[in-house]
Amino acid sequence: MELVLEQVDWQRMNPVNDKRIRRLMQIMDIQAIYQRPNLSKPHPAHKTYPYLLRNVAITHPMQVWSTDITYIPMQKGFMYLIAVIDWFSRFVLAWRVSNTMTSDFCVQALEEAFDKFGSPKIFNTDQGSQFTSNDFVNLLKSKPLQISMDGRGRALDNIFIERLWRTVKYEHVYLHLYENGSELFKGLSQFFDFYNFTRKHQSLDYKTPNAIFLT
Repeated sequence: MELVLEQVDWQRMNPVNDKRIRRLMQIMDIQAIYQRPNLSKPHPAHKTYPYLLRNVAITHPMQVWSTDITYIPMQKGFMYLIAVIDWFSRFVLAWRVSNTMTSDFCVQALEEAFDKFGSPKIFNTDQGSQFTSNDFVNLLKSKPLQISMDGRGRALDNIFIERLWRTVKYEHVYLHLYENGSELFKGLSQFFDFYNFTRKHQSLDYKTPNAIFLT
């Protein structure tokens, strides 16, 4: 008996792309395993502030901003990313990357957000030492806003920026795994431009963050 093997166009029979794979992984709750260090270590000598957003309705842009730091893996080593986001619109107001965890790049991102857009009514952070440092807090206190800080170990207090990190990593960083900081900066610049002005959000009635922020 002669065995005949037919040539099969598997791509045509079973088309799969990265978006479908990500969607199926989310449905099955499958996640890639990456190093996730604790980036929110408080400083015992720094003052903290109460959390002001429990049961508060977020109804318009410029009402609440928040910030956070996340860990970005690369082919060799890693970088830290900070972003400042408007809660209502999900608009990324400013961001920076750094290879150290000092407060300098956090202050720079905050200054850029204030310079470009003014100040919100409430600014929320976690209790990480970068955000309770004198430089960061004094900049906040120089503006007509209220300072809010998450409770210890309560990641859901800053849920909107946690969702941003998931989007940045699963839709961009993990798909590219940049070789160095220069490539990472260039790639994130393109992604945040896409995120703010082109990517439509289901939670925003399929509008872009920019369109909501400007309303």
